Amino acid sequence: MKTIFIFILLISSLVASEYKSKVAGVAPVNNSLYIKECGACHFAYQPGLLPSNSWKKMMSNLESHFGADATLAQEDFVAISQYLEQNSAEKAYAYKRSYKIANSMRDDGTIIAISKTPYFIKEHKGIPKKYIEQESVKGLFNCIACHTTAQKGIYSERDILIPNYGRWDD
Repeated sequence: MKTIFIFILLISSLVASEYKSKVAGVAPVNNSLYIKECGACHFAYQPGLLPSNSWKKMMSNLESHFGADATLAQEDFVAISQYLEQNSAEKAYAYKRSYKIANSMRDDGTIIAISKTPYFIKEHKGIPKKYIEQESVKGLFNCIACHTTAQKGIYSERDILIPNYGRWDD
């Protein structure tokens, strides 16, 4: 019995140290083509905010991308698809949020909206609708409206400033 307890304690400490060694947030966007093409219409979401299956599904239907035609030249499509796949949540386990997002998802890739991922929903559940739907925010898709360091891939609570509310403290 004592051996089992020591074994469980050892495994627990290994898992804890593995988790503790992760970098906060998600990897920042570092692809100029992605920033140019995708960031021209909306915030250039970090690839680590979705798993590769979700990015593949999203990229497969750019002619109807959240109500807009976001079709790309074939060369750009291939380059951006590769960037998203290579930096997706399950490939960015060194980052805490990517790790949490990937582990909250089903493997089927049916979720293409970051705001519909289980992790995202859990993190935003306590925010009153009036703050989310106000004109200066417009919706949960608009990360930079409240997350002052979102472009750096940092989504820490201490960096949240909700318009017409102030600092958010969960």
